[in-house]
Amino acid sequence: MQTAKDSQTASLVEVVNQAKKVLDLNSIENLVIPAQGLYPHRVLWDSCFAAIGLSHYDVKKAQLQIDSYLKTQWSNGMIPHIIFNPLPKYWWDRHIWRSKISPLSKRSIATSGITQPPMFAEAIVRIGNKLTDIERHKWYEQKLDNLIAYHRWLYAERNPEKTGLITLIHPWETGLDNTPPWLASLRHHHAPWWINMITWLKIDKVADKIRFDARYVDPSERSTTYEALRLYDALRKIRKKKYDSTKIMPNSTFAIEDIAYNSIFIRANSLLKEIAASINQKLPEDLLSNIAMSEASFNKLWDSEDKKYFSRNQKYGNFLKEDSIGSLLPLYSGIISDSRAKELLQRIKSKSDFNTTYPLPSVPISSPWFKPRRYWQGPSWININWLIIDGLKRYGFEKEALELSNKSVLLVKDKGFYEYFNPLSGEPAGVVNFSWTAALIIDLINQTHPELGD
Repeated sequence: MQTAKDSQTASLVEVVNQAKKVLDLNSIENLVIPAQGLYPHRVLWDSCFAAIGLSHYDVKKAQLQIDSYLKTQWSNGMIPHIIFNPLPKYWWDRHIWRSKISPLSKRSIATSGITQPPMFAEAIVRIGNKLTDIERHKWYEQKLDNLIAYHRWLYAERNPEKTGLITLIHPWETGLDNTPPWLASLRHHHAPWWINMITWLKIDKVADKIRFDARYVDPSERSTTYEALRLYDALRKIRKKKYDSTKIMPNSTFAIEDIAYNSIFIRANSLLKEIAASINQKLPEDLLSNIAMSEASFNKLWDSEDKKYFSRNQKYGNFLKEDSIGSLLPLYSGIISDSRAKELLQRIKSKSDFNTTYPLPSVPISSPWFKPRRYWQGPSWININWLIIDGLKRYGFEKEALELSNKSVLLVKDKGFYEYFNPLSGEPAGVVNFSWTAALIIDLINQTHPELGD
């Protein structure tokens, strides 16, 4: 006779099996894309999350995700946020970016010219945990130079004030494309005449109906056409400078010390030191000095008046006080004080803040920006919840981490492997069969139910 525990175990095993099928569905020559249709290109942090999920049952394929992506690293150390599908039908996507205009790019591979949250160190360590001691040593040795070059590039070109806080030049670098702090910042810049003309003629309303993403997702869930055009214009300006940060930064539309990115980067620095130490390698002195500076400067992103973490305008030093899920990611950084961690935990528990029926929303429900189905302006995303779960556990909030993990698994079990979800109703949104949702649910189930085995 099957017990309740047996039934639960069988149910979780089925979720894992379905998640594996999603990753298989999205594999092209063993390389995982975010999703078929809307997302045909490989993306930086998507690939890292996919590798973390794959590491539980196919370590070789997990390693391939990282190996192949790092082959696109530019000669200055930058790792691009997109590797474009080489099929002819995607020529326009490649043309928009034209990475070859930079002499630093990989000439044989079409990529974007900006980066994304540095999740490589996390993925490399998670894969390393699945290897034998000898295999892990070799794996870390093979990847250390790539990580050092990437982190050094960030400090050399995205650290203009030499404070150790990394400055981003486009919201796409955050991974949270239309997150409120960045859109609010955009409002302080005049739109170019051609975008104003499109809006005045209401051509943007026509564009809503023919947008590429509208073939797969309700346009009301995405960035508005006006927002998309503004972000495209910011890209054009970056491309005009051939993706040279030293030329972009002085007159950039955006120059923001993003709280989410810097939280992830500081965690990546800690893991980089862990990787180097485990193979008895010493990191360069300049890198170690910058890492220490990052940790010392992180407190500058804390607003003592509002008692919250915010992103900051690098040029003027002012906080971008439109709140978002990024304000909780200092938990993942692992370097904030226990008292600050407890304050963030209270925000997670507050029903006027982030405590929704379903996993944490991407914007607090009290925010005027909150829209439960609009991309990064409200929906629950499994990847961000995964990062916060990790942070909660490292601060000893095991009960809350388990609750959030169980909520995430149950949501996906009931609704499917969607891109994001309404945090109030649990209604799925975005594209179905989304890779990082599948990959990270595999990881969460293996964390909370190790008896199931890898």
